[in-house]
Amino acid sequence: MVGNRIVIWRHGQTDWNKINRFQGHSDIPLNEVGKVQVTRAAQVLAGMNPTQIISSDLGRAKETAQALADLTGLGFSSHESLRETNGGLWEGKTGSQNRAEDFHNFIRWIDGDDSPAGTTGERRSEVASRAVGEILKALEGKTEQLLVVATHGGTARCVLGELLQLPLSHWGVLGGLSNASWSVLQRNPRQWNLVEHNAGSIPEPVYGEESGATFV
Repeated sequence: MVGNRIVIWRHGQTDWNKINRFQGHSDIPLNEVGKVQVTRAAQVLAGMNPTQIISSDLGRAKETAQALADLTGLGFSSHESLRETNGGLWEGKTGSQNRAEDFHNFIRWIDGDDSPAGTTGERRSEVASRAVGEILKALEGKTEQLLVVATHGGTARCVLGELLQLPLSHWGVLGGLSNASWSVLQRNPRQWNLVEHNAGSIPEPVYGEESGATFV
C-alpha cells in the first residue's frame, strides 16, 4: 500500500442537493450545473495522472466518473458498495421535513450517533465498511497508485473517518465536500494521511521537514 494515493471525489450538483433533499440510494442525475462542475474538475484531476477510477453505481456518480474517464482513457468500474448511505424513511425528504417528522432521531444522527439513518436505513459504520472494503480491494497488492473514487458526500466522510482511524463519534470534525470537490489521502508505511480536503486543485508539495511536515 505504500505510496498509494486515493482521491475521494464527490459527484456534481443535483437538483436534490440544491434543496437539501436526502438522496441516499435514490438515483438522481446531475443537473446542468453539476455537469459543468465535473467537466472542470475532471480537467484538473486528469493532470494528477490517475491510474484507476472506480465509482458508485448510482447515475450521478457514474456521470462524474465518466467525465474523467473520457479525458484519461482509463475507463472505470462501478460498485454498489460505493453508494451513498441508505436514508431509510428520511430518503426523498428535505432536512426541514426530517427535523419536523423525526426530530430526536434525526438530530442524534446528525450529531454522529451510529444509528440507522431513517430507522430502516444504514449505519455510518456499515457504509464505511462496504466502501473502504471496495477501495482497499482496488489497491490490493499495488503501490504508487492514484485511485480516483467517484462517490457521495456522506460516503466520503465515512471513508475518510475510517481510513484516518478517527473515532466514529469524531467523523463530523471533517467538513463536508462541495459538489465535484475531492479529498486526497496518501499512504506512508504507518498510516493514511489527509493531504488535501474539499479541494479543487492539484495538491502542492509540502515543504518544511524540520517542522514535522514530512513523514518517514
